[in-house]
Amino acid sequence: MSEEAENLYDKAVDHVADGDLEAAVAAYREAIRIDETFADAWEGLSMALADLDRFAEALEAAHKVVELTPDEQLAYTNLSRIYQRADDVPKAEEWAAKGRIIEWKRQLKESGD
Repeated sequence: MSEEAENLYDKAVDHVADGDLEAAVAAYREAIRIDETFADAWEGLSMALADLDRFAEALEAAHKVVELTPDEQLAYTNLSRIYQRADDVPKAEEWAAKGRIIEWKRQLKESGD
C-alpha cells in the first residue's frame, strides 16, 4: 500500500473524528483512487456514507469490502448493519448469516489445526 493512500486514510479517520463526514468521504475516495484494493478505506467509506444516509453508495462500498476480504466476518457484519439501517431486514439477515458461516468455518479450521 502506498504511503500517500495511507496518509489519506488517516486524514479521513481524523475527519470522521471531527464530525466532517463529507471531507472523510472525499479522503477515503482519494485513497481508494490511489489503491483500489485498500479494504480499510472501502470500509471507512461505507460507514461514513451510511452515517450520511447515502445507503446505495454505502452498500456498494461495503460489498467491495466483502469482495476484497471474503474471509473476514467483520466485512459481512458491517454490510448487514448497513442493510439494516437502510430498512432492508431480509438482506441484513442474509448477510449476517453469511458472516456467521465464515466465522464457523474459521473456528472449524482452527480446531482442526
